[in-house]
Amino acid sequence: MKVIAINGSPRAEGNCGRALVRLGAELEKGGIGFEVVHVGDKAIRGCIACGSCSKRGDGKCVFGDDIVNETVAEMAAADGVVLASPVYYSGVAGTMKSFLDRAFYVAGAGALYRHKVGAALVAVRRSGGSSTLDCLNHYLSYSEMVVATSNYWNIVHGRSGGEMEQDGEGLQIVDILARNFAWILRMREATKDSVAPPPRATKVMTNFVR
Repeated sequence: MKVIAINGSPRAEGNCGRALVRLGAELEKGGIGFEVVHVGDKAIRGCIACGSCSKRGDGKCVFGDDIVNETVAEMAAADGVVLASPVYYSGVAGTMKSFLDRAFYVAGAGALYRHKVGAALVAVRRSGGSSTLDCLNHYLSYSEMVVATSNYWNIVHGRSGGEMEQDGEGLQIVDILARNFAWILRMREATKDSVAPPPRATKVMTNFVR
């Protein structure tokens, strides 16, 4: 089994990155592979709502000149996905938001992440962590992923890289999140031949214009 983590921080070794290293170490103790894809320092354009990916249904964005398409393929092949972001103005970092909008919209047509295990993780200096975590969870829940949780919101605190190491509660949150994530992965693997997943439904799209 393998987990792909998306680091949306522009600093690979900042508090987001360090939290992911801790999470990954705990997963690897249980024999689960772990890889971090660093997108926060890349030039990634936002979705332009052209709809090409939905029409083709091939899991690829029309823009093929950045990291999105190759990372979508890695996420689709993995058993679990972790989304990590620092807090920018009480929200997801801009480059990470651009990545997520495209990576999850592209995957929607083929339900590429459906029933994979997912989790969100946030690093914050002071406030805005809950709203950022909520935003990340929207991508997971919309994709019908199985969301792993901890014993509190998945948020670590710190400003400079490494300060999250002083957040005792945050460290425990990451450890428990990793153990719960691994447990769900193992249950999913153990029951894949005995418990059939519910059939995928055709998406109903409505609006409120009369």
